[in-house]
Amino acid sequence: MRRREVLTGLVTAAASAVPLAVSHGQGAGSPCSAATGSLGVIIERAAGSVLIVDWGQRNVVGRVEGLGDLSHASVVFSRDERFAYVFGRDGGLSKIDILAGRIVNRIIQAGNAIGGAISDDGKLVAVSNYEPGGVRVFDADTLAPLCEIAADAGNGTRSKTVGLVDAPGRRFVYTLYDAGEIWIADFAGWSGGKPHVTRYANVGKLPYDASITGDGRHYIAGLFGEDGLVQLDLWDERPAPRRILDGYGRGEVPLPVFKMPHLEGWGEVAGRLLLPAVGRHELLAIDATTFAECGRVATHGQPIFAVVQPGSPRVWVNFAHPLNDTVQVVDARTMQVVHTFKPGPAVLHLEFTPRGSEAWISVRDSDRIDIHDTLTHERVASIPARKPSGIFFTARAHRIGQ
Repeated sequence: MRRREVLTGLVTAAASAVPLAVSHGQGAGSPCSAATGSLGVIIERAAGSVLIVDWGQRNVVGRVEGLGDLSHASVVFSRDERFAYVFGRDGGLSKIDILAGRIVNRIIQAGNAIGGAISDDGKLVAVSNYEPGGVRVFDADTLAPLCEIAADAGNGTRSKTVGLVDAPGRRFVYTLYDAGEIWIADFAGWSGGKPHVTRYANVGKLPYDASITGDGRHYIAGLFGEDGLVQLDLWDERPAPRRILDGYGRGEVPLPVFKMPHLEGWGEVAGRLLLPAVGRHELLAIDATTFAECGRVATHGQPIFAVVQPGSPRVWVNFAHPLNDTVQVVDARTMQVVHTFKPGPAVLHLEFTPRGSEAWISVRDSDRIDIHDTLTHERVASIPARKPSGIFFTARAHRIGQ
């Protein structure tokens, strides 16, 4: 048999094994027959539900309900993009089949949770908890509990954990908010019991959120209790925390903080990192090599997310209440705001299509998702949604830290 005939036979056999349409379980709407690459989920925070969307078609393909408190929900995806793991504020961990539009499994793993991550091999799901303070790790297939790492800094009390990300080498990195520490949990070669944990104490006051660079090298945590950040080079044989931007607000009267900014959505572009300044109407620019401050951008309000438009030097920024009706676009080369527009009240999140042609923006108090062309900034479509917040496309499955 010739090679082409062999390949044709294999492709035909594979295609016949994959259903073109699947029925919904606990979902609503039509079955989804699309491949997973153009799919995503949108959190409907007040309703405890998620929309399953096809960004290529700009439409909704289903809704999954019964997901609990989603007031600070986040999502990661399985490596094949089929399953979404939803982390709820009520400690809920839900596994959703986005092709079938149904809940595969759901557990309440803690009293108060603040996000999670999936290991680089896709086999472990970790959840960051406020109550009880620590990280719990689950089997990604079954959600069976595998281990708990209590955030006990040695004083008999457990700290809230935040800033949890996956790192190369089957590791999870996170901060202890109350204790002022960074921990690395290493699951390489792990076969049960407690993993090896490396602890870094006294990194700063109240590390509130963190993120990791796209190459998996630098973990950066913001400090809420003082002006500054902490950087950890994970490529070093012996990583050591390094303080950066210490006292960036020195000499200025601090403003009230209306909402904690998110470092998860920082902008890494044009040799710089653009990060929200806590309680200030500005973005901070850091040289991506030296980590020295290299500029600031005055903004409309207190930034929450600063997200890079793929394939572009531009960073899109949303803001805290009461100035949260606005989005600004910043050019990282000139450090100037190049466009400002007002989608509507309570812009909570934005997500770009994988190659950056469109920006999807959640406008909570208008109950809709707006879709903008990134070249013209014009709105090209809208999708109704019930109090939407986070938008997550399956392309995240292949990015470190997402």
